[in-house]
Amino acid sequence: MKKLLLSIYILCLGNLILAQCNGRYQTEIFSNTDVATVDYSDTLTGLEHRMDIYTPTGDTVSNRPVIFYLHGGAFYSGDKSMIDCIDFCKAFAKRGYVAVSLNYRLANIISFLTSNTEQYKAVLRSVADLKAGVRFLRKDFAIGDTYGIDPNTIFVGGYSAGAVAALHTAYIDSISDLSATIQALMPTIGGTLEGDAGNNGYSSEVTAVFSFAGGINNLAWIDANDEPLVSCQGTADNTVSYNCAPALNNPNILTLCGSGEMHPKADSVGLLNVHLSFNGTDHSWAASGNSNNKFIQAITFTSDFLYNLLPCNQTTSIITFPKNEKTLIRIVDVLGRKASLIYNAPLFYIYDDGTVEKKIIVQ
Repeated sequence: MKKLLLSIYILCLGNLILAQCNGRYQTEIFSNTDVATVDYSDTLTGLEHRMDIYTPTGDTVSNRPVIFYLHGGAFYSGDKSMIDCIDFCKAFAKRGYVAVSLNYRLANIISFLTSNTEQYKAVLRSVADLKAGVRFLRKDFAIGDTYGIDPNTIFVGGYSAGAVAALHTAYIDSISDLSATIQALMPTIGGTLEGDAGNNGYSSEVTAVFSFAGGINNLAWIDANDEPLVSCQGTADNTVSYNCAPALNNPNILTLCGSGEMHPKADSVGLLNVHLSFNGTDHSWAASGNSNNKFIQAITFTSDFLYNLLPCNQTTSIITFPKNEKTLIRIVDVLGRKASLIYNAPLFYIYDDGTVEKKIIVQ
């Protein structure tokens, strides 16, 4: 029932769009993109702390949503210039987004494959780097807004290891969520979840997370107050299991739980989520970018979901559904998070008969 209600919620949001975004952000409306390469850390240097920022050529609009895409490579290889990174960022920049392909620190392959400690460190470093990249853009916005962003709408995700990094960035809320073993590693990234890659004093919060063939180490980290989730994965993926299994199909690697387990967990806690499954498909479908039609499908699926979360789609009208005998079961905000009374902001009232009412209470 929860899954049905959440699907109805998404549908209702879509029906409320009324062209509020003026044709932007859902389909490609620009022909070309520009790209700028920047060093995003103010404490660390080198190729691992650079990112490519894609913007639509000739766009005059500011206050644009941001989307980060992180490359795959099992945390010991890969780069922001891989073909899937380029194709993804161009596709979203042509929709009107500011799209970012971000490098992050990589592990030594031998150490990574033989040590759970090194695997945890690699994930924590990638989280620290992504958070610093998010803070970089908010810092830039505060001092001049070079890229014309909406600092309140930042989506993160990626492919394979990049998706793993994004999921852990979104869903590890505090150090207390972590086991004692992982907590003991925190000094290696500066002692806090914010990490050691700089741009301190700015928020690293994100609006939603997407995953192409990624997974999470602990399903308990997904809770009702978390960011909405969209994921795309093949059911025959043995590199990051569609369900739960050691990554790389290697018993020496930490367990990751993919789409087949993340979404039932999200449903169980009432978190807004959708997923696209490719039946019988393995892990590599996204690696070749647009040359694989499944990658294009995943971009469209992700774009459609995120489109419903954009501020330009949050109308100020009050929609009342036909009255029936029904019981209120949940109140959520525009991001699908459980909410109580909030003045001057839209809230969605979900009832046990599947109807949804959008209300704004003016103070």
